Amino acid sequence: MAEPRFSKSLCWFRRDLRLEDQTALSLALEQSEQVYCAFIFDTDILDALAGKQDRRVEFIWHCVDELRVKLEQLGGGLHVLHGKAETLVPGLAKQLGVEAVFCNRDYEPNACKRDQAVAAQLKLLGIDLYSSKDQVIFEGAEILNGKGTPYAVFTPYKHAWLKRLSDSDYHGHDTRRLGKRLARQVPLAMPGLKDLGFLATDLLRTYPYSGATGAMRLFDDFAQRIDRYRETRDFPGIKGGSYLSPHLRFGTISIRRLVGFCHERRGEPGVDTYLSELIWREFYQMLLSHFPGLAEGHSFKPVFEHLAFSNDGDRFEKWKQGQTGYPLIDAGMRQLGQTGFMHNRLRMLTASFLVKELDVDWRWGERHFAELLLDFDLASNNGGWQWAASTGCDAQPWFRIFNPVTQSQKFDPHGKFIRRYVPELTHVPDEFIHAPWRMNIAQQQVHQCRIGTDYPAPLVEHSAARAIALQRYSAMRPR
Repeated sequence: MAEPRFSKSLCWFRRDLRLEDQTALSLALEQSEQVYCAFIFDTDILDALAGKQDRRVEFIWHCVDELRVKLEQLGGGLHVLHGKAETLVPGLAKQLGVEAVFCNRDYEPNACKRDQAVAAQLKLLGIDLYSSKDQVIFEGAEILNGKGTPYAVFTPYKHAWLKRLSDSDYHGHDTRRLGKRLARQVPLAMPGLKDLGFLATDLLRTYPYSGATGAMRLFDDFAQRIDRYRETRDFPGIKGGSYLSPHLRFGTISIRRLVGFCHERRGEPGVDTYLSELIWREFYQMLLSHFPGLAEGHSFKPVFEHLAFSNDGDRFEKWKQGQTGYPLIDAGMRQLGQTGFMHNRLRMLTASFLVKELDVDWRWGERHFAELLLDFDLASNNGGWQWAASTGCDAQPWFRIFNPVTQSQKFDPHGKFIRRYVPELTHVPDEFIHAPWRMNIAQQQVHQCRIGTDYPAPLVEHSAARAIALQRYSAMRPR
């Protein structure tokens, strides 16, 4: 084993809140005699949030607290600071007298600018910032087409991704030196949610799975169900998904663990389908790294950059509140508002409905999801919205417009999910649950749901809205 390069170093945790298979931590332990650990509640991020009750902040807080406790149990500690990372990281590095700072790369444009600023400040102190790949299997420039440019279609990208994948790509990083090389510290104070300027939410009720411990509970459960994933993943009323997306977002589980698990069981339909979803995640990360303008609201397809939307504010608000009159759309939007989560099939449906039926700019919906989703990830959120709006890379065709009634009949056939989030429809029978406005007055009374009073009439008529959308998109295409 090589002698450590540094006497003391600092590992800066960000969206990698775990001790197991953590690349930056592993490298710090390998190259340093003593390793300090830190996490910054960055005010540049927190101050930009819309409200002071944010499930993500509370989720991160619980994850960081678990991380702190585990480090203390090993004899170390976690410096948890609140302020601007650009000043706090160099300041802490100077205070501790470290010779190097280790972190894992973040590919979002603002994060890249932050890291460049931190590196510059550290350089003035004679300290280098070492960044590593951790949250993806392959970074943006590692999977390119034959011309050396980014893939613009998912399937060829996926084939190239799978062809390149080897055991070493998902081999976990060793952090067993933790107990021996953590800098010994007395327990360190950690700011509470109120100290950060935030209030507690209902997170512990809606998603009681924080930290690496919560991630492993979910992973172990999903591993028992993954053989049925292909058949169940599109049905929101069924426990079909992994529910791991917040943990992937904040790094409380390693992407290498998930890919390694899938690769060992290649050929099983459920496993292959889930692996494909993980590759979609990397596809969107790749696109954002090559096209940072996506983060600024630019369409991937320039032809649709200036689509003319009517942007009716009242329609948008009713969509946000789950009051569109289309039960499955409303159920999905209420699930988002009440839990911070939305089933993936419903993300597609509600997004398509907003853009192509309500004639509202996809950027409005993207921002709304960004404010509420517990698993919000800039690359995936932007990619998903541009896919639904047909403005993105390898998006659904512009002329494909989901019918909210037939989609409801297909993916929630008995209205189980609808009734969970739209209690106004509790007594409406399956025959009308997907289109309750089709009940006559007598039926509405019998089933305790008066359209326009107890539950809204549809905001738009599907076929008419579809015709308008087709005309709008068609007008933008080159002649």
